[in-house]
Amino acid sequence: MAVDADAPTLRALLARADLHLRVEVDAGTVALDRPVRWVHSSDLEDPTPFLSEGLVLLTTGTQFAETGDDPEPYRAYVRRLAACDIAGLGFGTEVVRNGIPPALVTACAAEGLVLFEVPYRTPFIAVARANAEAIAAEAFARRNWALAAQRAISLAALRPDGLGATLSELSRQLDAWVGLFDAAGELSRQHPIAGLDADTADTVHHEVRTVLRRGVRAGSAIRIGERPFTLQTLGRGGRLRGVIAIASGELDREGRGVVTAVIAMAGLALEQQQGLSRAWGALRAGLVQSLLAGDAALAARIARDVWGPLPPEPVSVALTEARAAHHDGLAELLELRADEAHGALFFGRADDGLAIAVPSSGRAVFDEVADRFGIRLGVSDPAAYEEFAAAVDQARIARDRGTEAVTAFADVAATGVLSALPDAARALAQAELRPLTDHDRDTGSRLVETLSAWLDHDCSHEATARALGVHRHTVRTRLSLIERLLGRDLSSFAARAELWAALRARG
Repeated sequence: MAVDADAPTLRALLARADLHLRVEVDAGTVALDRPVRWVHSSDLEDPTPFLSEGLVLLTTGTQFAETGDDPEPYRAYVRRLAACDIAGLGFGTEVVRNGIPPALVTACAAEGLVLFEVPYRTPFIAVARANAEAIAAEAFARRNWALAAQRAISLAALRPDGLGATLSELSRQLDAWVGLFDAAGELSRQHPIAGLDADTADTVHHEVRTVLRRGVRAGSAIRIGERPFTLQTLGRGGRLRGVIAIASGELDREGRGVVTAVIAMAGLALEQQQGLSRAWGALRAGLVQSLLAGDAALAARIARDVWGPLPPEPVSVALTEARAAHHDGLAELLELRADEAHGALFFGRADDGLAIAVPSSGRAVFDEVADRFGIRLGVSDPAAYEEFAAAVDQARIARDRGTEAVTAFADVAATGVLSALPDAARALAQAELRPLTDHDRDTGSRLVETLSAWLDHDCSHEATARALGVHRHTVRTRLSLIERLLGRDLSSFAARAELWAALRARG
């Protein structure tokens, strides 16, 4: 890998011709291209308390004056340095001894530690100064880059599509893929186009949606395979407007500063768009009210002029839970699906939820909404726009009585009218039948069972007797007792109907 000669790496330090340094142990490309955080000199036998990771240590070998040819002190010394993860060791020759001790060379090679010679004519302070100058030069270059990048991004923000131009410039400055996801978790812009393979893109989508579901403003770093990504939310906590994803790992201070500037600009742009979205939402809500009032012609004319034609009849109408009506992400998803559908989807706030109208054959969006946002929807039977109010009522009933994420009115209607009676009807039914249930409990009689069988068999004594396995006279006797206990005349249709309903409502 080519390295800038001014970059503060060990390779760049060793390449300085004015220092006359010579590599004795080459530990490989990765070791030579490590950044050198500082250069320190010490002749202590154990200098590790004063060392830190990424530092180059210089020594004259005074600590080995009494060692002789015993390799163990050299091995122990180098092991201690390697444990501190220093970048390299420089040995100053011709100060205490000529040349580098062979045992030190062997020990450094065994531990994979770069070892180089510092000749007598090169002062240690010159090596330290050279590295300090490289660090200062890199810092200066990075600050200049940050200023130039922020200037370019600011100019991009003034273009007609300021948000898209800003993200494009950020991608160019970081030389990385940048994507903007809206509040629904959909990728709305990316630079470069198709910069991610399909599997990586799917994983990023999943991570972004996870972040948005939390609803907390935060930045996070993830790794997909060998590729690092940075995710940064936009907007306020609880009202997130989207996420910026960058195919880049840990950024330095200057890089983070540039990204922060873009996030601020993107957040401002999205907040401005939010005001427009609120206006559109109010207009959509007005059209829903127009449809509910039976003025479909007015709603169709305004919708056609603003967004395009309403979905063709007959339409299926879905009604979400009330809390979903103010969910920014849901509105943005439906806006996106409406644009893609070209007049095959219309939505707007109703009194207790978001009403969504689609052609009766295009109901897949209901499942997507329920799955994406974890909400419940009821769906009406196909209807014309003149029946829109009735369709919303059907959707409300299906939503409130359904047990699935998406419940069709037809499924609810199949359970019958009595199943829709409120809990109060059940309490009244139990009170109505209590004389019979108490008698059955106290005497072991089968009055409730007999009454239910008699009504189910069209009040036929013969059929009831066969169903219960008793004589028809037993059925007559029980029915007479039921009349006395309830104080009702079972020959009356009204009494029979009320008791049949009570039996059904009682459950």
